[in-house]
Amino acid sequence: MSDTAALPVILIDDEHHIRMAAGQTLELDGYEVTTLEQAEPALGLIGTDWPGVVVTDINLPGMDGLELMRQVRAIDADLPVILITGHGDISMAVSAIRDGAYDFIEKPFASELLLDVVRRALDKRSLTLENRRLRDELDAQSAPGPRIIGNTPPIVALRQLSRSVADMPADILIQAETGCGKDLLARYLHEHGKRREHNFVAINCGAVPENLIESELFGHEAGAFTDAKTQRIGKFEHANGGTLFLDEIESMPMALQIKLLRVLEERAIERLGSNDVIPLDLRVIAATKVDLKQEAAAGRFREDLYYRLNVVRLDIPPLRKRREDIPLLFQHFALIASSQYGREIPQLSAERMHSLMTHDWPGNVRELRNLAERYVLLGESCTFDFDNRPITLAESTDGMTLSEQVERFEKMLIHTELGRHGGSIKDTLASLGLPRKTLYDKMKKYGLDKNDYKQ
Repeated sequence: MSDTAALPVILIDDEHHIRMAAGQTLELDGYEVTTLEQAEPALGLIGTDWPGVVVTDINLPGMDGLELMRQVRAIDADLPVILITGHGDISMAVSAIRDGAYDFIEKPFASELLLDVVRRALDKRSLTLENRRLRDELDAQSAPGPRIIGNTPPIVALRQLSRSVADMPADILIQAETGCGKDLLARYLHEHGKRREHNFVAINCGAVPENLIESELFGHEAGAFTDAKTQRIGKFEHANGGTLFLDEIESMPMALQIKLLRVLEERAIERLGSNDVIPLDLRVIAATKVDLKQEAAAGRFREDLYYRLNVVRLDIPPLRKRREDIPLLFQHFALIASSQYGREIPQLSAERMHSLMTHDWPGNVRELRNLAERYVLLGESCTFDFDNRPITLAESTDGMTLSEQVERFEKMLIHTELGRHGGSIKDTLASLGLPRKTLYDKMKKYGLDKNDYKQ
C-alpha cells in the first residue's frame, strides 16, 4: 500500500462496471474510496476541511456532474473536482475547467491516467489545507491581544486546539502549574472568539475573602446585608454576553460551588436580596493549578461541578516540558522590556543561554519573563538565581540522546547569535563562520525566523 493510505476519494458514475473498476484501482493504490451512482449524497460527505477529491461523471441521473461541481465549489472553492467525460463532452469539459474544475478524464481511460490525475489533485488539496492552517496560525499570532508563543509540539497542539474551541459554546477548564499563563490562555480564547466585543471579567477565587466572594459573583441589592448600602452588579452579570474567568477555582468555598453549578446549568442568577431571575449569555472559563479530579475524590471539590466544568479541558505544558521554546520566549520578553524601558538588550552569552535551557523553571513562563525584564534592566550585572546551581546529568540531558543534546546546543548558539545581531543573516554568518545555505538549512530545521529577532 502506498503513502496515500486513508486519503478519501469520492467516485461518482452511474455505469456499474466503470464505478467498480475505477474504485478498485483507487483502493489498490491505498485510497479510501466512496463509490456513488448519483451526485446528491456526495454533498453531505464533504466540507471545508475535507482532505480528499471528487471524481464524477458529467452525465448522471438527477443532478449532473457540472451542477455537482458548482455546489462543491460553493462549499469550498479550492476542493478539486475531476470530471469523467464521454467523447462528445470534451468541449463541455474544457469549459468546466475554465469554471473551476481541476481536470477531466475522457472515457475510456487507463488506470495509470486516473491515478496520476487523482495524485496531483490530492497533492494540491494537501497544499491548500496546509496553507490555510499556516495562514490561520499567522493571523492568530499577528492579531492584537494575547499570543501563545512557541514552536514545540505540545504548544503547537495547544494553539490549534484553542483556536478550534474558541467559538464553541461549551465552558472550558484550564489546568496548569503556577506561572504557565492560565489567564493569558483565557484571554486568548476570549479575543479569538465571537464574544470578543463583550466584557472579559476575571476573578481570582483564592484572593477574595470567603464572606465576600458570593456578593462579588452574584451582586446584591441595597440592604441585602449589613454593609450593602447600594445595589451592586456582580461579576456574572457584568460578564453577560462575554466571558467570565474564574481563576483558582479549587479555592471556591464548597457552598458556593453548589450555586455555581446551578448557574452553569440554568444560565441565570439572582442577586443577593432579590428574587428576580437574570438570564445570562456568557462563557465560563475556569482555571486550576491542581488536579480537580483528585480534589473531588478527597472531598475538597464537588464531583458534579468538576464533570460540568470538564467538558472541554486545556492543559498548558510546564516550561520544563517545552525547553526548546525558552530562547524564543526569552527573546520575546526581552524585546517587550527593551521597548518598555527604553534600553537595548544586552548580548546573552552561550553560557547563560545554557543556564536558561537547563533550569527547571518552577515558576514557569512568569519566572522566565521576570528574569528577562531584570536582564534588560541590569545587563551583565543581573544575577541568574540559578547560575551557580550544580546541574545534574538528569537536568541537563532530560533523557536526551547525545545527538539530541548536540542539536539543542546548536540551536541555542544560532538563536543567541541571531538575537545578538538583531536577525541580521550577514552578521550571524560571520560570527558563526557558516556558509549561507548551511545557516538557512539549520534555521529551517530548528524553526528559527530572522524576523523574530528584529528589534
